[in-house]
Amino acid sequence: MTNKHNTFGFSTRAIHHGYDPQDHHGALVPPIYLSATFAFPTAEYGAACFAGEASGHFYTRISNPTLALLESRMATLENGEAAVAFSSGMGAIAATFWTLLRPGDEIIVSQTLYGCTFALLHHGIGEFGIKVRHVDLTDLAALQAALSPATRMIYCETPANPNLRLIDIAAVARLAHQQPNITVVVDNTYCTPYLQRPLELGADVVVHSTTKYLSGHGDITAGIAVSNQALAQRIRLQGLKDLTGAVMSPQDASLLMRGLKTLALRMDRHCSNAQAVAEALQAHPAVQWVTYPGLRSFPQYELANRQMKLPGGMIAFELKGGIEMGRRFMNALQLFTRAVSLGDAESLAQHPASMTHSTYTPEQRAQHGISEGLVRLSVGLEDVADLLADVQQALAKCGRSPVRQRATVTHAVR
Repeated sequence: MTNKHNTFGFSTRAIHHGYDPQDHHGALVPPIYLSATFAFPTAEYGAACFAGEASGHFYTRISNPTLALLESRMATLENGEAAVAFSSGMGAIAATFWTLLRPGDEIIVSQTLYGCTFALLHHGIGEFGIKVRHVDLTDLAALQAALSPATRMIYCETPANPNLRLIDIAAVARLAHQQPNITVVVDNTYCTPYLQRPLELGADVVVHSTTKYLSGHGDITAGIAVSNQALAQRIRLQGLKDLTGAVMSPQDASLLMRGLKTLALRMDRHCSNAQAVAEALQAHPAVQWVTYPGLRSFPQYELANRQMKLPGGMIAFELKGGIEMGRRFMNALQLFTRAVSLGDAESLAQHPASMTHSTYTPEQRAQHGISEGLVRLSVGLEDVADLLADVQQALAKCGRSPVRQRATVTHAVR
């Protein structure tokens, strides 16, 4: 596989990296290799593949030409050495945890996490002799105090799902790497490598639910882990091959590569639309608070400017009147679709406390910064005027009159 596109820009690599049509009968679109198994020219070659002495493909659960091309592209976009593809984001996270953690180890995780990740930690690895500790990773003194000789991993999402709290990746990585044997893992689903590259900031492993922005069309479930060559190989041969078997299908890999071709264009539009919607929400008297990294009122606005290229397409907010008013708002939406997930072309609205984060108890949600009335918006690619009109008409049904939104919107985060 050629890597002649390594020195090109982000979008050029997303479209061309690792593929030459002339190596595949001139096919402009990479072929999909549907075979589950691959033939060996000799018994000796087969034995060498199983021993890791040859790099050929022999079974799709371990490697496949279509998946290998996707993995090469994701590695270059995240500026990593290697990547491993999975059938879901949770597959990528679980395989990483099971590969790198053992009974007696300790994992430090940020306060706010996706509900299924929270469940995996507390109803999965936490029941197998691995200590799980939630720490406010925005407080470096608290992290320093929490580190122990048993600490083997620090895990965070930034921005966090669903309240958009940011973690200073570079600062956390510097502190973690003062001690040996600590792996820093960052879930980069909300940002994608177009907006943020945690490996460049000192993280050791990046995971994604590629179901979301990287695919962008809501038609697959998939995940990816990116790291250095040695760690990626461990995650592939232990977490993927032996512990989870969560292999991505070649068809989904092809669809994901199709999504990568338009990633930069889509993320620019997601961000500009979200900025406009966030400003409209902030200006409305029915809204209690809005959290969005592109607003100057965002508590970590300076970190967002430093760490992220653009503020992203996700918004968290709460209406005056709490959960009941939030439900009224969601039920009044006509263009935004009431659905979980995020990063699709369609704009989505959901209520984390009763949906994606229902694995938390009410007490745990309060402890981890997920208010009962929080509404999460994934702002899509529709015309911004239509999105604003839908938000305004839904807010009008919440008992307050809308305010006029200025026409010109610019990104606050570059």
